[in-house]
Amino acid sequence: MKGKKILVTGGAGFVGSHLVDLLVEKGHNVIIYDNLEPQVHGPERKKPDYLNPEAQFVLGDIRNRELLTKTLEGVEIIFHQAARVGVGQSMYEIEKYTSYNSLGGAILLDIIINNHKIRDKIEKIIVASSMSIYGEGKYECQNCGIMYPKLRSTDQLKKHIWEVLCPHCGSELKPLPTDEDKPLFPTSIYAITKRDHEEMFLAIGRSYKIPTVALRYFNIYGPRQALSNPYTGVAAIFSSRLLNKKPPVIFENGLQTRDFIHVKDIAMANYLAMVKEEANYEVFNVGTGRNLTIKKIAEILKEKICPELDIQPIIENKYREGDIRHCYADISKISNKLGFKPSISFEDGIEDLTNWVKTQKAEDKFEQARLELKKYGLAE
Repeated sequence: MKGKKILVTGGAGFVGSHLVDLLVEKGHNVIIYDNLEPQVHGPERKKPDYLNPEAQFVLGDIRNRELLTKTLEGVEIIFHQAARVGVGQSMYEIEKYTSYNSLGGAILLDIIINNHKIRDKIEKIIVASSMSIYGEGKYECQNCGIMYPKLRSTDQLKKHIWEVLCPHCGSELKPLPTDEDKPLFPTSIYAITKRDHEEMFLAIGRSYKIPTVALRYFNIYGPRQALSNPYTGVAAIFSSRLLNKKPPVIFENGLQTRDFIHVKDIAMANYLAMVKEEANYEVFNVGTGRNLTIKKIAEILKEKICPELDIQPIIENKYREGDIRHCYADISKISNKLGFKPSISFEDGIEDLTNWVKTQKAEDKFEQARLELKKYGLAE
């Protein structure tokens, strides 16, 4: 698959820009469509220096029907990465998240389907979904078998009983790799909008015979993540604190686990979804299959970014509404069908991240974000 005209919505962002680099490297004609969201790119909405000069750039809102229609002319492949990101913030900026994400995706699909000149050119659509749509991951009870628990109760969290308990016998559950067949239970507006993306795009793709793929990203880290955005990934939030000589703050007891995957592996998964017919109309986890504690992440980042400082992560033993305890990926499906295997170990990837972080400046807005959550009763 050479020389395709490809649109990457959100292509100036963290994941999108790395994907653009890979597509350009593979010989494709790439258009970046991005609104340069101030929370990510700063109030001046300056085009980032890292953007690939060989890609065409269009400054535009995903909801701008006229501009998006013009940009879609002649496009053969679409990667829909554009979305407003932030689990906690989505719970009080409900209209904004739903508008950018759900409505934005709907407008893109509406243009494609109702403009035959555009629709007839589209060969494939790959849409970014998220592990957040699972809610809690998959678990096993030693007495009752496989479990798909919902959120821990507020009463349990107030008692600081952090692990997930079996709803039948009360035993502590053991986390297992989460596969794509796990029932979905999104616990935030952001997660609901990502489920919207996945379900809308696949439904339209199947109905109109446009090969469509949804990729459920797990916790992404790497260079170019917005360090001054307090609603981005945990690795970036911790890095911003450390750059400002402040300790990372950890909710609960720090032993909650996530699956951390390097952004370049995310880009490669997108590329494989494009070139492999086996991907068509499927949903795939994109992770590593390895679970790491949040406490361990904070400790590693501290040693890499500012080993000279006598600070340690603060474990608050407080909770946030909607937080899950454990979720890491079963990647057997994407491995078997697409031949995807993560190429960057966490040990190598964190070196890549921290080398980049040490060249950056970041405004630490963690306390501001926490006060917002407390204001709305979403954090202890």
